[in-house]
Amino acid sequence: MAADLEKLVEELSKLSVLEAAELVKKLEEKWGVSAAAPVAVAAAAGAPAAAAEPVEEKTEFDVIIKDAGPKKIEVIKVIRQLTSLGLGEAKALAETAGGKVLSAVGKEAAQDAKKKLEEAGAVIELA
Repeated sequence: MAADLEKLVEELSKLSVLEAAELVKKLEEKWGVSAAAPVAVAAAAGAPAAAAEPVEEKTEFDVIIKDAGPKKIEVIKVIRQLTSLGLGEAKALAETAGGKVLSAVGKEAAQDAKKKLEEAGAVIELA
């Protein structure tokens, strides 16, 4: 039994943070419990810092156009407002699925650009 537990610990140690979080969710659902309280107690009791480390929040985003939508002219106008591109360059960008309208911009600027482009009819992704 002890050897089996050691193997299990070894396998669980290989999980990424995202995989471990998904495992916790699945176990909570299966057993009908929440791991939130024990984790808080363990962290307060001096658990390793790595276990309680917050996930680093992304600070730079790319605004990527997936589809210009039916109102391509409106999308081109918004692209020109957001960038220093000329009419031809903005048109080419609007017609290029996966084209980056903005690169490495802050969260607020990316969300603002996404909102403006979506209002014009484009399908946008932040990456």
